[in-house]
Order: sequence, then structure tokens, then C-alpha cells
Amino acid sequence: MSVDTIAAIATGMTNSGIGIVRISGEESFTIIDKIYHSKSGKVLSQMMSHTIHYGHIYDGEQLVDEVMVSVMHAPHTYTGEDTVEINCHGGLYIVQKVLDTVLKYGARMAEPGEFSKRAFLNGKMDLSKAEAVMDLIHAKSEYAYQNSLHQLQGNLREKIKTCKEKIIYEIAFIESALDDPEHIDITGYSERLQEKVKELQMELTRLIASFQNGKIIKEGIKTVILGKPNAGKSSLLNVLLGEERAIVTDVEGTTRDVLEESVTLGGIKLVIMDTAGIRHTEDVVEKIGVEKAKEYAREADFIIYVVDASKPLDDNDSQICRLLHNKKSLVLLNKSDLQPMITKEEMTGKTGSEVISVSVKERQGIEEMAEKIQDMFLKGEINFNEDIMITNLRHKNLLDSALESLNQVQQSIENQMPEDFYSIDLMSAYASLGYIIGEEVEDDLVEEIFHKFCMGK
Repeated sequence: MSVDTIAAIATGMTNSGIGIVRISGEESFTIIDKIYHSKSGKVLSQMMSHTIHYGHIYDGEQLVDEVMVSVMHAPHTYTGEDTVEINCHGGLYIVQKVLDTVLKYGARMAEPGEFSKRAFLNGKMDLSKAEAVMDLIHAKSEYAYQNSLHQLQGNLREKIKTCKEKIIYEIAFIESALDDPEHIDITGYSERLQEKVKELQMELTRLIASFQNGKIIKEGIKTVILGKPNAGKSSLLNVLLGEERAIVTDVEGTTRDVLEESVTLGGIKLVIMDTAGIRHTEDVVEKIGVEKAKEYAREADFIIYVVDASKPLDDNDSQICRLLHNKKSLVLLNKSDLQPMITKEEMTGKTGSEVISVSVKERQGIEEMAEKIQDMFLKGEINFNEDIMITNLRHKNLLDSALESLNQVQQSIENQMPEDFYSIDLMSAYASLGYIIGEEVEDDLVEEIFHKFCMGK
């Protein structure tokens, strides 16, 4: 690990009330003592840890800004190193000026994620907690926020450590028995091990099964709104967003391209694509839009089919119904405030999907739609005080690998193989779990993970 002192802006790159410049490393106090001045003449390196001090930042004789400076001594800091945080005025130019001053007097510009990387390398957090930091920063729904927060508290790490401890105990017993067969009796051990392996298989299977919900919570549901022109697709998007994002007119075929937006509905993030109305058309541009709509529908996780219930179904509806085949979908019978020409039973028979009546214009039925989406995608009630949700594909793949190794142990027991065969696969499972929390991990993977972080984190 690099031991030089790093610095970066830790707040957003936009004008705000306060900006923070973070410094971490052995020379943090040496640097701040060169540029910080106060009326009392206090030297920050001599101040107690976790205190904050009023003063000014100077570049030589030139005043840079009026500041509050937080002082934190190693090892009780985020990175495990001496850390200083300069709270200055939040104008972009001012914050950059303060950072430039810090760099001028001895710090190096931090790489993306380098503060968190140092925290990991200094043993302040495991790799799963570091990844939870990133997920927390990017959380865009209540479920994503809650799940990231619980992983940050170490829930996943503790579960993985418990599984690893059970596995290493069995490995140690087998190795001891093979080294000292005269004093350690392994009669009936295979049956006992088989029960332990089954418990571990159930635990890992449960974690792996949570990935379906976890992926939805983290990334959102790729959702496409389909329907004929003027069915109310763009109006629905505007209602969900709470703003007039899509153009809505009485003229058919207004939407020509795909409009993508993210909304949170019932605690779930939906990545929604409003598409061109599907119909037979000779307009070249509109025809391209219709083909795009069909293409996006084929790739979607979820389709919301908006039907104008005040008009009878036609061949265009038949096209849309075919796109719903083998897809999770919800049918909205829109304009339910008008005289209906289509019934719920008719649409259920044609699509096999859940059907609800709504009036987008009157904002009726939106809450029911949110509840239906929750029921369709989140299996069971999520209790974040107890549940561990796997949201990271890297974790899921490593859990798959560990489970496969345990399956091999199970197979070896059933085939009455020698005990040393058990150790090989148990050790493989142990290693896979270790990769999740970073106990066994290559340097290039560490670089890849932390490079995705923002600069000041």
C-alpha cells in the first residue's frame, strides 16, 4: 500500500453551503500545520483527536478561506490513518482552491476510492462492507438504502465468517485425524459431517436465492410501457415522475423515440422506458419507433401494458399481447372514468396478466399498481433487521462456487470416498467464502473494486 498522504474533495462537485477537503496519511498534520492559522495560534497536530477548530487557510501570506477543521488521529479514523477534514465554503472555485493549497504543501491527489481502499487494507473494513459503502452512496430507493446500511453494519460479513468457522473446524478435525489416527477415532464421522454439510448447503442456498430480490433492489426493474397511441403511456410516466417529462397531446404518434427515466414506486426502483405507441403505420420515423418499442419489450424485466378501456381492442392490441408472452406484466385498463368497452376478464383471458382499472388523468389506481408490482417482484416481506440480501453479482458467483464445493463433499460422502477427499472440497468452499469478505483476494480485484468509487471516498 502506498504510504504517502492523499487528499481530495469529499463533497459533491456543485455549489453548496459547505465543501469538505479530506486529507489522510502520515503527513496530514504536518501539512495542515503549514496552512492553518488561528487567532490563538493553536497547532492542530497537538490537538485532541476528534475535535473541530475554527480558523483560516493560508497559502503563504495569501488568505484562502475561513474554515472549520476536524482533527482525527490514527488509528480511530475511517482510513486508520491520521486524518484531517477541512470544512470550507462550498463554492466550487473555493473548494478547489483549498484542495490546491493542500496539494501544494505536500499531499497527493487521491485516486478514486483510495480512502476506502486504505480503510480495507488497514483492516478497518472487510471487502463486503467496502462494497456496501458504494451501494449506499448510489442507493435510489428505501429498500436499496436499508439493505446497504445493514451490509455496512457487517451482517453479511458475520454470516460468512460463521460459515467459514464451521468449515475450518471440520477441515482441522479431518487433518488431525489423518495425522494421528491412533488417538482420534473417525468412526461414524462421515454421517456427522454429512449433517453439517447439509446445514451449510441450506444456508448458502438461502443466500443465493436472495439475489433475485437483491438485484431488483439494487439495480431496479427494467420496465417498458407499451400500448397503442393515446392510450395514456406518456401520461402515466408523467404521473409517476411528478412532472411533465413526456409530451402529451391528442395527436396520435407523438412519442417516436424511447424516453427513459427512473422512479421509485412502493420502495422499488423502476427504470421505465416510455415507448412509441404500437400500431400499423406508414410513417417512416414512427415505424422505427414502433420497432424500437418491440425490441425494448423483448429485453425488459417487466411490461406495463396501458389499454384505453374506452375503445374496443383491435389487431394492434393483438401484437402487444404477443409481446407479453412469458413476460412479467401488468395490464392497466386506463380511462376507467369513461364508459368501458373492455372488461378485466377479457384482458386477463387475452394476456394471462394481472389487470387493474386506473384513471391516469385522475391519478386513480396508482397505489394499487405499486402494491401489485411489490407482490410480483419481492417474494415475501423483507425484514432488514433479520434478512441478508445478496445484491452483488461477485458475491453471488462466489456463493455458487462455495455451494458447488459443498455438493462435491456430499457426493464424496455418498460414494464413501476417503476422508482426505472431503478436505480438498471443504478448503475450496472455505476459500470461495473468504474471497467475499476479502480475506483471500488478488490485488487486481481490489484495484477494480475501489476504482469504481468516487474521488473523495
